[in-house]
Amino acid sequence: MREKLMSALKEAMKAKDSRRMTTIRMVQSAIKDLEIANRTKPNPETTDGDIAALLSKLVKQREESAKMYVEGGRPELADNERAEIAIISEFMPKQLSEDEVIAIIKGIIAETGASSIKDMGKCMALLKERYPGQLDFSKASGQVKTLLS
Repeated sequence: MREKLMSALKEAMKAKDSRRMTTIRMVQSAIKDLEIANRTKPNPETTDGDIAALLSKLVKQREESAKMYVEGGRPELADNERAEIAIISEFMPKQLSEDEVIAIIKGIIAETGASSIKDMGKCMALLKERYPGQLDFSKASGQVKTLLS
């Protein structure tokens, strides 16, 4: 994933696309911050899954900012945030469809032997471990809850 970001940055520099360059550099900086934070953990390796989760978080932050800008009457700033979302989204793993997510959740429920809402934590932990950045965990949480009820 890092190589993909670096080659995209080089292409943006050649094309003199300043918005793209700035956004990719911001993503690289966030990844560097994540790597520094991970150094204190027992397993200091920063995986592509960690980076995918970070990208998802960056997109979510920009969506919230865009919403606030629209509510505040600043559509031009909201457009800037949406442009950054589009650039960041290019580097994210393919998002799973709702049907795929439900099938995965059913598989995890069967695998863990979850039978009640008390087992929701086990299911969510496995989802976060196996599918970082590929699905919206807040929606998945609701689906796990529904299937366990």
